[in-house]
Amino acid sequence: MAQKPIRFSNHARKRIALRGATEAEVVEAVQTEQWKPALQGKWQVQKVFQFGKPSPVNQKVYTLKTIRAVFADEEDSIVVVTVIVYYGNKE
Repeated sequence: MAQKPIRFSNHARKRIALRGATEAEVVEAVQTEQWKPALQGKWQVQKVFQFGKPSPVNQKVYTLKTIRAVFADEEDSIVVVTVIVYYGNKE
């Protein structure tokens, strides 16, 4: 996969902030994980990160944080449209 610039929709930026992800984590996931088909011609990736902190969702401490990004592969850039974050203690 060619390295295209990665842009974030306003919706994705809001979800990143709300769900406790970072743009750097999303970029890393898109650049390093295998792309899988998503709905409406989009793509998705998922990457597990070590965490060990309280979740911003419920303030419980979790050892792992999984970032799932859904994005469009456009001609000149990749546009992240939403980000989902899962917290847990098992891989």
